Amino acid sequence: MSVTGAVHQADLIVVNGRVLTMDDDSPVAEAVAIKDGSILAVGSRAVVEALKGPATKIVDAKGGSVLPGFIEAHMHLFSGAAELAHLHLAGVHGFDALKEAVLAYAASRPDAPMLVAQSADYTILGEERVTRHHLDAILRDRPFCMAAPDHHTMWANTCALEAAGILHGRALGPGNEIVMGEDGLAEGELREGEAFGPVLALAGEERVRLGLSTGGEPDPAPTPEQRAADRDIMRRGLAWCAQHGITSIQNMDGNLYQLELLAEIEAEEGLSCRVQIPFHFKNFMKLDILEKASLMAERYDSEWLSSGIVKVFYDGVLDSWTAVMIEPYADRPDWVGEPLFTPEEFKALAVAIDARGLQIAVHSIGDGAVQAVLDGYEAAATANGQRESRHRIEHIEVVAASDVPRFAELGVIASMQPPHPPGAMDFPLEPTVSRIGKARWPLSYAWRTLKDAGAHVVFASDWPVSPIDPILGIQAAVLRKPWAQGDPDQSFSLRESIAAYTVEGAYAEFMEQRKGRLKPRFMADLVVLSQDVEAVEPQRLHEVRPVTTICGGKVTYQS
Repeated sequence: MSVTGAVHQADLIVVNGRVLTMDDDSPVAEAVAIKDGSILAVGSRAVVEALKGPATKIVDAKGGSVLPGFIEAHMHLFSGAAELAHLHLAGVHGFDALKEAVLAYAASRPDAPMLVAQSADYTILGEERVTRHHLDAILRDRPFCMAAPDHHTMWANTCALEAAGILHGRALGPGNEIVMGEDGLAEGELREGEAFGPVLALAGEERVRLGLSTGGEPDPAPTPEQRAADRDIMRRGLAWCAQHGITSIQNMDGNLYQLELLAEIEAEEGLSCRVQIPFHFKNFMKLDILEKASLMAERYDSEWLSSGIVKVFYDGVLDSWTAVMIEPYADRPDWVGEPLFTPEEFKALAVAIDARGLQIAVHSIGDGAVQAVLDGYEAAATANGQRESRHRIEHIEVVAASDVPRFAELGVIASMQPPHPPGAMDFPLEPTVSRIGKARWPLSYAWRTLKDAGAHVVFASDWPVSPIDPILGIQAAVLRKPWAQGDPDQSFSLRESIAAYTVEGAYAEFMEQRKGRLKPRFMADLVVLSQDVEAVEPQRLHEVRPVTTICGGKVTYQS
């Protein structure tokens, strides 16, 4: 049992639970007491109930697990919230099923200027590649587009391509492509944001994507009505997070506008999740724009709303051959991908960001991208001196053996997503495993390899790329199986998986002394689950649901 010095009456107590504190000194308890937004005591039911007063609220866990609130270490809040209203195609396969889903959605939204669908598998039509002609055969007279689950490829019908002004192609920056047909017209496949941005703009949702697409601010400035509508989108996203037991969000796109919206919500009614928003540095920007990143970090630095981190994309994704590899793709032997920065450009960027004392998080999927980013972090340490920077690499879907020990050596956090390995959850094996090639399978999505080499591995969903549910991610991590006999087992134990969504998430934002564990004086951020997760068969973990989420001592969700 542990309790703060003086005995006080608690604001709220959670009793009758299996409390997994994630605190090595006191790993299991029966109850938790909360006062003034912090944990007052963790211990036996008798000790905690002694802190009950006449105004104390009581949450009965009914034998379910009580965990630290989940820390979602990589997600996209604003755009994910907007996409809750889009057509979702996960699990839809074959032309007839796609047609049925699209036509039903179109009929339900007769006045929508643009119809947008999400989570269309690259193999939604089997081995046949999707073109505008397939989509025209479904919906010819209204603009329609659908995004791959990874959000790095979209397919659009002819109506959308014409309306966006890209049917005849357009000059784009490195790593972006409008796939052109032999007839000189766009085929309908659009790779990366510069390619599909004009199509998405037709939906009138540009503001929700600015943190991804440009890193800039809305221009023209939103009207009061538009700003209120955007706050409501943010509220939906925050509520969706709370519903899944999430109490802290490390967003992976951002701008000043997102911070302002969240600050306005905080002033009006308070936030239901703690949120960190990065400055997004794009490859067309000059280094002096980093002054804005420093401004964001200085202006927003509370335990509820903060910045202090710079997000960068170095490459794309495996399925569209836009991830950067060291050796050519197994199914495209003349191609290694095109980086969004040259190695020297990224080194200069890393040195400049690090010199400001800011954290860096870089999307790097291919082993070539991972290596270049590690080189950049090493250059920053050499130029500016060693410090506990906790720079991050996001995704790391393939890594070279020689780079595995460098994570621990450089203090770089490996930010990885259990739903992402093909076959682990929703993503099919093909085409990804064939793109990677068998020789690279042992070091693909290599969570265990990196952890055993001393790296801090933090888990997340990358919502809306994958379902936001941390429990599904935990299940995927526990049940992970190698693609081939003899390949390393990259799975995590249940406790390790929970720690990657709590303890490691706190470490990733320099908050391990305030959250990620249930112990006195830590933030009162916790989730009560419907069952005891340690008593549930791993294959049935998906049946476990959050029933109560508490953030800062306030109940933010209750089923």
